[in-house]
Amino acid sequence: MLLILTWLVATVSLGYFTYFFTNGTVRKRLLLSFNVKTAGTPRRGSGLDTNTASAFYQDNTYASAFPPNRRHASRLLNSSPATQEDQSSDDLESRQALQLSPTTDTANQKKHLHHLTATGFSLRDILELGDFCDYATLSGIALPCAYHEFDIDKALPRPYRPFRWAYHQTMSMTRLEPDWWLELNRDYKATIAWRQQTFEKHGDAVLQTLPGSELAAKELMEMCLQFLCARYPHYFSLNTEDMMLHNEILGNKTDLRATPPMHVLLANVPEDFAIMLRDPTTGLYTFRGGMIMSSLGWSLGTKLGLTLDEIHKPVPDYQEKMQFSMNRYFSKMPTDKPIQRGSWGLEIDKPLFMPPEDPHCKLRQRQDPEHTIDRVHLRVDWQTLRRLPLSGAIVFNFKGLFTPVTEFRDEPYVPSLVLKVLKEGRKGLMEYKDTWHTEHVVVPYLEKCEREQVERGVIEEEWEARTLDEAPFFPGWEEKWERQQGF
Repeated sequence: MLLILTWLVATVSLGYFTYFFTNGTVRKRLLLSFNVKTAGTPRRGSGLDTNTASAFYQDNTYASAFPPNRRHASRLLNSSPATQEDQSSDDLESRQALQLSPTTDTANQKKHLHHLTATGFSLRDILELGDFCDYATLSGIALPCAYHEFDIDKALPRPYRPFRWAYHQTMSMTRLEPDWWLELNRDYKATIAWRQQTFEKHGDAVLQTLPGSELAAKELMEMCLQFLCARYPHYFSLNTEDMMLHNEILGNKTDLRATPPMHVLLANVPEDFAIMLRDPTTGLYTFRGGMIMSSLGWSLGTKLGLTLDEIHKPVPDYQEKMQFSMNRYFSKMPTDKPIQRGSWGLEIDKPLFMPPEDPHCKLRQRQDPEHTIDRVHLRVDWQTLRRLPLSGAIVFNFKGLFTPVTEFRDEPYVPSLVLKVLKEGRKGLMEYKDTWHTEHVVVPYLEKCEREQVERGVIEEEWEARTLDEAPFFPGWEEKWERQQGF
């Protein structure tokens, strides 16, 4: 995987530089934007040093990079702003370079009416499309199928087991399953109540939107509500005349005109969201708003306003192996290709939100001999990433899910795969994953489970650990998941 990633980086870099140096128009426009003359030959020795040159080309790469334009999709709607102000892709690209909508200030209807988002829509377009427009058509991602048999009192989250071997630091992404963008389970009522209490206690540290993110926050809220109403029609309904959301699980309704978008999500969606917006000058993406209540060792308040690189600075190998790929991916990510991925850890009990000062942090500093396997849980942070069609924002959303490690006992290959990672995972990655405080309990238990699975013929004695074909699940997961829900 690392070899493939290296090859991709080299190939894309070569392709970009070839495009840059052979396309005179692009080269000239970019160089002029940085006050660099395009004629004449510089003296020997007067060029940029290596670091400055690298930064120069990186900045130019992202400043001129845009995702695929989505304005053409509005032609498929009954009310089509594209037909009123139609332009070629070249014209739109030229306008984007000069008239980008602000991402650090609130958009002004008089000043920014014709400025464009990263996906090619003007503020005028967005206003004409109105509330709760057809985001499925605009994004290219269909609404989910109705889940009529879903019972909120019995539903369990799917049993994610995102274990991999060989274990390298990569993005490890797969295509998003549109039906599972947002997931509800039988803890819904308790989770919504806990999240509202957490906001009351921590305020801006867990929920905040910065100026410039208003359009994206509204768009995200509307897309989430459309998803809930389509996926769970027996629990959610939306009246667009009086702008009321009806939630039959909680037995209440939300006034969408009187409630800020992120607060609508707080009251109805038990998941976290982070809104990333493209900086019009650098082309890099910055964290401008969101709601995060399942972070460990950090909080929204400590990350808001940072770039993607700054947010991931503590991650091992990020700068060396992932930074270029992530920035390039963000700059070009289409709206119709959302992705999903999972990260995991092992925890004592179920710490969901743990800011830096949380007392639970002390449990990670020692291996307590009093701890038993019954207290150890797998924590999976299941994440999705998608671009919003109108604002061009990229949105992370994720949920923290806990499973007792004792569940691994009857899950084929899972004990062996986790053991492989714990025993042979690279030191820096495992220190960042921070599983050490549980390993004195977990490793002996998993070794016992592995022996049992070999003795019962569930797995082969000489099986060599590898990422499972069913990843991020395991063989027979659906049967177990349905049985546990009483199907």
